[in-house]
Amino acid sequence: MTDEITCVLVVDDEALIALGLTVTLRSMGLRVCGTAATAEQAIALAQQHRPSLVLMDVRLKGQADGVDAAIEIHRTVGSSVIFITGSREPETVQRIQQDHPAGVLFKPILPVHLKAEIDRVFGH
Repeated sequence: MTDEITCVLVVDDEALIALGLTVTLRSMGLRVCGTAATAEQAIALAQQHRPSLVLMDVRLKGQADGVDAAIEIHRTVGSSVIFITGSREPETVQRIQQDHPAGVLFKPILPVHLKAEIDRVFGH
């Protein structure tokens, strides 16, 4: 699985969730190139590290949300984005669809579901 994935950027404003995702990704043999809690941090890290994959929470600290960040990252870097959200509200799901996401996972995320979604996105 790691052949096509250079690194993964984890974006979540809850530190414990970001840490949990980081540990899970590393246990899958993937390199995490950074974590971010805001859209601005996410965009800067993505432009610096050019990750193959971004795990993007929809709700972030600050004025911009994860969809704003994903649109800019997709435009400037081209990373695949899997959105992570705790909300199943139609407005949230519609907003996510603005970026043509590679995938969407709903919290809480089990490691087996994360691995399955990453495998699906990268054709494994």
